[in-house]
Amino acid sequence: MLHIQNSEVQRCIIHQLRNSFKYVPYKDLKAFSNDFKEVYHAINEEIALEKLYELKEKWGKEYPFAIRSWENNWML
Repeated sequence: MLHIQNSEVQRCIIHQLRNSFKYVPYKDLKAFSNDFKEVYHAINEEIALEKLYELKEKWGKEYPFAIRSWENNWML
């Protein structure tokens, strides 16, 4: 959660996913979304971050904007 002037903003996984998927064309969407499951199904934050870096290694050059919001929001 991000605290801004006495209010809380909670990052929603569904909104993060939708934001990511809009940058991936239909031809790769199924494979990309299956790979992303490794991130949000991870048993802890450390493994989730590791899976995010693996996802970035695989898809980051082709779809950098699909991963960027996760990186930008991870530590908030």
